[in-house]
Parts: sequence; structure tokens; C-alpha cells
Amino acid sequence: MDRVSPDAESDAGPESATIAQVAETVEDLARVIARQAQTLDRLVESDRSRERLAAAGADLPLLVDLFALYTDATLCAESADDADRAAFAAIAAGLDRVISGRRGVLVVPSPGATFDARTMEAVDVVDTGDVADTGDVAEDRTVARLVRPGLQVGDRSVRAAAVIVRRHRHR
Repeated sequence: MDRVSPDAESDAGPESATIAQVAETVEDLARVIARQAQTLDRLVESDRSRERLAAAGADLPLLVDLFALYTDATLCAESADDADRAAFAAIAAGLDRVISGRRGVLVVPSPGATFDARTMEAVDVVDTGDVADTGDVAEDRTVARLVRPGLQVGDRSVRAAAVIVRRHRHR
């Protein structure tokens, strides 16, 4: 902004000088406010990225270890005698709650569920033997049996659930 010369100030009067000073002060304040807004935007984005990191992977090593213990407890519950089965099932249920509390999701597809390649791994494929004209691709690949559960943290599949996939034959 152009400065007002002393001669022009005397001609225009003190009001012109005051208006020029107010305009300059307003411009300075606008620049300060813009810088503060940029700083706030950076702080908010930094906080959001920290939250995303915390949600996506801060507990990941712990969740993987807890998931391994959950898998072991589940297998022990399935193979133990009646006296020990309830204890192993209780441990597995407790580990399930801890995993869920830390934003982990157990992937346990039931038989008949649609196969999802993002969260499941097909360890075997069985033909149904019956010829079914499904015409729908989603009906063609369904879970026949769960071999091992999987683990998902956020949108990320950490351990894919191992499943046996049923496939229908088409004519």
C-alpha cells in the first residue's frame, strides 16, 4: 500500500492518514489470522494422522500375539477332554474380548458365507458334486468349512481366515 506523503496528509487532512493506518492494521491482522488458520489446519491434520496411526497399527504386534494365543486356546478347547474344554473356551472368549477392545476383529466366516478374498484364504476347494445352475458368481464360491480364524485391524487384513471353499459346477 502506498504511503501518504506529509504534504498530501496536510492537504487531505488527518482523516486520510487515520484511514490509511486503519487499512494497514486491517491488512496486518488479516495476515496474522491467515497464518493462524494455516497453523490450526496443520495441527488438526497432525492430530488426525496420529489417530489414524494409533487405530491402524500401534497395537498391531500385541494384537498378532493375542490372536496367536486365541488360536491356540481355541484349538485346545476343541481337542481337550470335557473337564478342560470349558477352561480353554473361557480363555479364548477372554482373548476375543481383549482383541475386540483393541480394535481388532476376528474373521470367523460361517459355512455358506460368501468367500471374500480380502479377508479369507482358500486352502482347499471342494466341488459339491451336484450340478447347480446358479448363474450368480457370488453363489458359486461359498465357505464350506472354517479351518483357522483370521484377524482384521481397521481395514487391513492381518491374518487371513483359512477356509475350504465350496464350488458349484455349471452346465
